[in-house]
Formats: sequence, structure tokens, C-alpha cells
Amino acid sequence: MRYLALCVALILSVTVTATAQTNVDLGGFQADPTAPVEINADNLSVDQATGRAVFSGNVSITQGDLNITAGLVEITYDGTSGQMTHLTAGQGVIFVTETDSAKAETAEYDLVAQTLAMAGGVTLTQGASTISADSMTVNLATGAAQLDGRVTTTFVQTGGNE
Repeated sequence: MRYLALCVALILSVTVTATAQTNVDLGGFQADPTAPVEINADNLSVDQATGRAVFSGNVSITQGDLNITAGLVEITYDGTSGQMTHLTAGQGVIFVTETDSAKAETAEYDLVAQTLAMAGGVTLTQGASTISADSMTVNLATGAAQLDGRVTTTFVQTGGNE
């Protein structure tokens, strides 16, 4: 799960509602790739022939400060190295760090391409600020994100001119 990241940093100064697509540059949070990965689930099915492991029922994944929960998670491994190459999560996915969270119906994380795609009612939260869309794709190497569908952003400024 190296470089499993949740890229959430809202640098906006007003409330915005837009249609179609929005390009945003999100700061990056990376899980510690050297930290152990702990996975808990009600069930586990492993198919060594295809290099897949399917965790189902109350799936919880923790690596360092990153926590992921979902109803179903499928992990694909490289047959030679044994390293994880792809993670697909569904049935309600939540990524949480100390400061940020992201929710969606599904998520696909390609560890090789370093991309994260979330779909189905995507909501990102950082503090009191939020951004939501139908779908989001993040390049984890650059922090660039593309949000598509009905995009709504609410930025809550703290402090102010007094």
C-alpha cells in the first residue's frame, strides 16, 4: 500500500457551485510506505492463481495515520514480487487521515500508475471545508485532481479581519 494517499487540501476563498468538470490542484497526504498495513474484515478469499485477495464485510485498513473502511476490498498482487499493484474498494468507501477525509461509493487505487479514482457521491472534507462531485481522479505523484459532475465547494475561512 505504498504511497496510498488521500489528496485533500482546499485552497479556495469562496463558495462555488459548478457543472461539468473542475480541475483542482490538491496537496498530498501520503501514508508512510514503511508502516505496516493492517487489514481486518469479516471474510477473506484468496486466489493465488490470479494474485487476488478479496476482503468482505466491515473491511478496515490501517497504514500509519491513514484509515480506510469499506464493505468490500479487492487487492491484486504482482505474481513475482508479491507487492500490491491495485486496490478496488466498494460498498461505501471512507478514507480518513488526522486532518482530512474522503467518502464515495467506490474507489480504485492503482499503485503502479499512482492514481486514485473515486466515484459515486464523492465528498472531500478538510476541517469545515468540503468539496463534492460525482467523481474524482487524482494523480498521486503530482497532487493534481480532476472532479467531474455536479461540483460543489464550500470553503470555510477561520479567523478573519477584525
